[in-house]
Amino acid sequence: MSQPIRIMLADDHAHARQAMREIIQADPEFEIICEATNGKEAVLLAEQWMPDVILMDIRMPELDGLEATKLIKERFPYVKIVMVTVSDDITHLFEALKKGAQGYLLKNLHPASWHEYLRAVAIDEAPMSREIAVRLLQEFSSVRQSIPDHSPLTRREKEILECVAKGNSNREISEILSISEHTVKNHLKNILHKLHLDNRVQLMRYAYEKGWFKG
Repeated sequence: MSQPIRIMLADDHAHARQAMREIIQADPEFEIICEATNGKEAVLLAEQWMPDVILMDIRMPELDGLEATKLIKERFPYVKIVMVTVSDDITHLFEALKKGAQGYLLKNLHPASWHEYLRAVAIDEAPMSREIAVRLLQEFSSVRQSIPDHSPLTRREKEILECVAKGNSNREISEILSISEHTVKNHLKNILHKLHLDNRVQLMRYAYEKGWFKG
């Protein structure tokens, strides 16, 4: 990307923000533009600074990270939010995704993994874990419409959509369908544009609510 990816940190612990700051600042492709110490402040700073990506702690005072995520995504759906946590508690992470988060990072991951993941999030290419994908499919399949809706997608786009729903990355999709990764990216852009959606989580939910395919 030609311009740095603008990052906001949201964590009530100073040492946690310092650790994240050191990781982020090690790569010139990222720029930290502001820091919030609670969920309420995160919502206010998101409006003031309009970051590209927010690193959001789940447990914070005044307003926790889950509710802050919900409010920010309602007001600024383009903002990518990544939950940062010390444990991969599937319940909290699942709730965060339902409220609009794009994914999560564990605080004990190697810094290089952070950089790679945040780049993928910034351009909406970060895959979900298989476990979370299954949970999402189970949740969304319960609210599918009984009368199927006509899909505006081509056969190839539907194939890609099914791969996304299974948690496959762009690289994995390209291998499964024997097409280039660049072609996968372009198909995904077209799919999101056709359906007026912003990211993979919204895409999965929309498809299952419409009853386009079964999990």
